[in-house]
Amino acid sequence: MLAGSLAQQIARDTSDVIGYNVLITDDAGIVIGSGDIGRLGSFHEASVEVLRSRQAAWHTAAEAAELRGVKPGMTLPILIDGEAVGTVGITGSPRQVRRFGLVVRRQTEILLQESLELRSRLLRERALEELVRDIGSFDPDVLDPEFLVGRAAELGYDLTVPRTVLLVDVDEPMPELLRTLRDALGPKALVATMTSGRLAALPVTKGRSPSQLATATANAVARRNDLRCRVAVGGTGVGAAALHDAYADAADALRLGPRIDPGGTTYLIDELRGHQVMAAVGLRARSRLMTSVAGSLVAQPDWPDLRRTLIAWCESGFNLVRTAEALHIHRNTLIYRLQKIERLTGTPWRNHRANLTLYLACLANQLD
Repeated sequence: MLAGSLAQQIARDTSDVIGYNVLITDDAGIVIGSGDIGRLGSFHEASVEVLRSRQAAWHTAAEAAELRGVKPGMTLPILIDGEAVGTVGITGSPRQVRRFGLVVRRQTEILLQESLELRSRLLRERALEELVRDIGSFDPDVLDPEFLVGRAAELGYDLTVPRTVLLVDVDEPMPELLRTLRDALGPKALVATMTSGRLAALPVTKGRSPSQLATATANAVARRNDLRCRVAVGGTGVGAAALHDAYADAADALRLGPRIDPGGTTYLIDELRGHQVMAAVGLRARSRLMTSVAGSLVAQPDWPDLRRTLIAWCESGFNLVRTAEALHIHRNTLIYRLQKIERLTGTPWRNHRANLTLYLACLANQLD
């Protein structure tokens, strides 16, 4: 249970402070830390009885001479959660070193306990990271979905309730981000670090929409860590397979969103489904569509405005009032633009099916 490197550091530093050699043994009485490095790896016979009785022992020079690897001084048990995991010894006259005994033992126990707790937290974080990675790469032909559900349950997370997937990218990684996300999304949210600049969160969706969860996350990171982040949201799912799809959707949203809206903070896959489909088509097919359907528009100096107009026209249900409001322009300006598009493409702006083709071409152009 005791790490040799930590035991050696404690023994060396404590020896320097009190002016007497301090040694630490494991639960078998083997010296794993000592201010006198020549004693490392040796057997300390006095520790055997101290470990058994859990009581401190003092040894004069005469008594120490009859014990293997023992010098005059005192030996005390190291107790962690009531279990004797080793001993700490101080070399010197029992009368002189006795005053240091309890302090040295307690300090050693505190440092070891903190080290064990830290290691436990690190192991848990690693288990969470591996769980989320396995969800992201889930393949039903390779891994039983119930196995993932069971692993999550062992870590305290229920994958049988509806969850969504958030991927959070930051330019300046900070260890505090994990706590920020967990506080913002609640104790039921499965949160893990994926890379130095990316975290993944699988919050329960009950009571909050994916959009609300994304906004809450971005606001919390900005407020508590003074960082700007990008939050991508996948779909909602229950179980390993559905959450895998949600993870893939979130990855697509994080990849496509900044290309569509470079200044954005949150990207929802439900608002990028068309772009997701066009991205899957392939660059050559997108280029052919763009050239054949909207080539005459791209050459226009006001092409960005015409593209925004076409997208808003289709997404507003071909309604003049709603489209003008979405673009923040006058109705007459909208009609002028639609008539210009009709003149250049030969497609009537009231021909909804043809306009949907133009809409797909516009989405393809945003990607490329």
